[in-house]
Amino acid sequence: MSARNIGIDVNYPSKVCNDTKCPYHGALRIRGKLFTGTVISRKAKKMVVIERHYQHYVPKYKRYERRRSKLHAYLPECIDVNEGDEVTIGECRPLSKTISFCVLEVVKHGRKE
Repeated sequence: MSARNIGIDVNYPSKVCNDTKCPYHGALRIRGKLFTGTVISRKAKKMVVIERHYQHYVPKYKRYERRRSKLHAYLPECIDVNEGDEVTIGECRPLSKTISFCVLEVVKHGRKE
């Protein structure tokens, strides 16, 4: 069973899984926003916490300020992720109360500092 085309230019996983919520081997559709962030927690069973940094413009001071946000993302069985890895996540339908994103690929392996 090969990975199906999800319509996004990402590296497809080499492993195969039987997960129904996997975008490559199941029926989960990816639509909406794509984000890149760092995995800061992998303690839950099929979920990771992603932290992403971005800049926000403050018109009063005509400057940018640094901000960060945490997102919960579903982790399919066919993708191996560790804390400190940089990953790409894509928006999907709500899978639970806090999970509306799914991990699509590992951009860069790293280690947590």
